[in-house]
Amino acid sequence: MDYLPVFFRIEQQPCLVVGGGHIAKRKVSLLLKAKAKVTVIALDVLPELQDVVLKSGGEVIIAGYHASYLNGKRLVIAATDDDILNRQVFADSEVLNIPVNVVDSPELCRFIFPSIIDRSPVVIAISSSGQSPVLARMLRTRLESMIPAAYGQLAEFVGKFRKQIQATLPDTSVRRAFWEKELQGRFAELVYNGRLDEAETHLQHALIANQPPSGEVYLVGAGPGDPDLLTFRALRLMQQADVVVYDRLVSQPILDLCRRDADMVYVGKARADHAVPQEDINHLLVRLAKEGKRVCRLKGGDPFIFGRGGEEIEELAEAGIPFQVVPGITAASGCSAYAGIPLTHRDYAQSVRFVTGHLKDGTPNLPWSELIHERQTLVLYMGLVGLAEICQQLIAHGMRPDMPVALVSHGTTPKQKVLIGEIQNIAEKVANSGIKAPTLTIIGDVVKLQDKLAWFGG
Repeated sequence: MDYLPVFFRIEQQPCLVVGGGHIAKRKVSLLLKAKAKVTVIALDVLPELQDVVLKSGGEVIIAGYHASYLNGKRLVIAATDDDILNRQVFADSEVLNIPVNVVDSPELCRFIFPSIIDRSPVVIAISSSGQSPVLARMLRTRLESMIPAAYGQLAEFVGKFRKQIQATLPDTSVRRAFWEKELQGRFAELVYNGRLDEAETHLQHALIANQPPSGEVYLVGAGPGDPDLLTFRALRLMQQADVVVYDRLVSQPILDLCRRDADMVYVGKARADHAVPQEDINHLLVRLAKEGKRVCRLKGGDPFIFGRGGEEIEELAEAGIPFQVVPGITAASGCSAYAGIPLTHRDYAQSVRFVTGHLKDGTPNLPWSELIHERQTLVLYMGLVGLAEICQQLIAHGMRPDMPVALVSHGTTPKQKVLIGEIQNIAEKVANSGIKAPTLTIIGDVVKLQDKLAWFGG
């Protein structure tokens, strides 16, 4: 993160704009929206700029810039076409520790102006850290259509009751649950339609009838790593959970999408290295839910495909804990697609089979004879450590030694690597490559298409 997102309160605070042209005019209009007290200094100032500044109670100085004009200022903007002057304004502001922005020069900015969606008092800012203002504006345009103008009215109306609700519901989690319910229900609809008296009556009744929140568990599939592969439902539940219980296969970009103030609990498990035993995870989910918390159990891939999600909800059901299950894109689908390997293809494979590379006792004790089919794709989860033995067993039970194999490491992420070989030599190639888990192994003639169809990381 190149810039820390903050919102300045500059109402009636002295701000200086150096420059009197159209760019300066745009920046002044933003400052005046925030009710700043603006001083403009330039040798030549647009008449319309001078007019708007003076009408706001600000000051226009027709003169050359001097560092003394910075005295007492809270914010400085350099908006001239003179690079030397802009750099001087930046240098002088730095000496006085005044936040400064030099327009179109990110390297000379201590703050930058984002693209803004104004639903006052709700304000949404979007920034590309100065790298692509056009992209930021495009994102703003997309969000504008998704955020009704009435959101501002809703926020302003809610603000009138904030202290009352805070006094009545002092517990933060209880209060948050109350507002989340009301802001997605009839109260919000009444405000949107301008029926403010009814909205206030509804809110007072809801406050009297409010019950402590009941706990719930969301068993959410986070997909194979790329946050763009999350479902809308997964994202919604991730952002309303009080606690997120996650494993090692959940990527950091996905964790960053969880609610910022949620408690994050790591329970990752690797081969022979269980941070938290599965039984303890099951008990943890039950305990947190019984405390009235909304718990997001975030699991890589799909929770019901080698994710032990079934074991977790068994215990939840026995304890009478409400739960939801949100499927995720399993690693087989995500990694094969990003590697350019279709799992089925009319010319190569009419079926696909998912198996795990190690069972409960840690050994690859698989039904080998059932896995040997010429026109079947075999997908191995968690098979990196036992890959050499798996390959030997497959050959011993009749798989042809030149059967194509692809090993996908860190699939769907920027670190994705794809290693292609044959069943007779893939283990040796892996040993020489330095590839590390998490990996997925795809065995079958569909791997032959990887050269032609690869589009990501291949």
